Amino acid sequence: MDAGRVEAINIGPERQLPAPVERVAAHAGKGLLGNRYYFDHGAGPGRALTLIAAESLEAMAAEHGIEITAAESRRNVLTRGIDVNALVGKRFRVGEVECVGVELCHPCKHLESMTKPGVIKGLANRGGLNADILSDGEIAVGDEVVATA
Repeated sequence: MDAGRVEAINIGPERQLPAPVERVAAHAGKGLLGNRYYFDHGAGPGRALTLIAAESLEAMAAEHGIEITAAESRRNVLTRGIDVNALVGKRFRVGEVECVGVELCHPCKHLESMTKPGVIKGLANRGGLNADILSDGEIAVGDEVVATA
C-alpha cells in the first residue's frame, strides 16, 4: 500500500463545526486534544481519530455536484494518496502517531442535515475511517500516512 499525506486537520468541541489547525497532540486512549471525543470513553472504539480521503470529497463533487469542505465532513484528518478504507483492521501511522483502523465511518442523517442534501448517497462507501490512537505524539499537516502492518 502506498503512503499518503495529511492535507488538513480539523478539530472542535461538540456541536460546533471543526476548525482547521496545523498540528494537534494525539493521546493514546484519549484522542485528539481539543476534539469533541477527547477522553470520552462513552463514545466507543474508533472515535479517537477520524480520517477521510480528499479523493472521496472530490469524487462526490464530480459525480453528484455536491461540494463540502474537509471541516464540513466532520472528519479530523483529510488525507491524499492512501485508501483509508483499506486501513480497516490494520495498524497505520499518521506522522509519529501509531493508530489502528476500527471501522468505516459511514455518512449519516446528522452529517447530511449539517451540510447538503445528497451527502449520504455521495459519500456512500467513502465516508472515511474511524480509528483508535495507540501511541502519543503529534499529527501535523504534511505528515505521512502509511500502513505499518
